[in-house]
Amino acid sequence: MTNHAAVGTAAAQRLAGEVRAEMARQKRTAGEMARVLDITAHTAGRRLSGAVAFSISDLMSVAMWLGMDPKELLRRAEEPAHAAAS
Repeated sequence: MTNHAAVGTAAAQRLAGEVRAEMARQKRTAGEMARVLDITAHTAGRRLSGAVAFSISDLMSVAMWLGMDPKELLRRAEEPAHAAAS
C-alpha cells in the first residue's frame, strides 16, 4: 500500500528544492518571491521548505518570475525520483 500523503510531500519537497536552487543561481530571495506571490515571508518560507506545496498558479507565477518554463522546474524535480527508482 502506497502512502499517497508521503509521496505528495516528497514531490513537494523536491519541487521546492528546485525552486530554491534556481533562486540561488539567480540570487533571488524568499522575500522577493513572497512579493511576487502576494504572500507573507513566513508562507514563502513554508513553500520553499516543501512544508506547503506550491499551487499550480503559484508555480506558474514563480516560473515566470524566474524566466523559466514551469515544465522545466517539474522535470528537474522528477529527476532524482527517476534516478532512485532505477
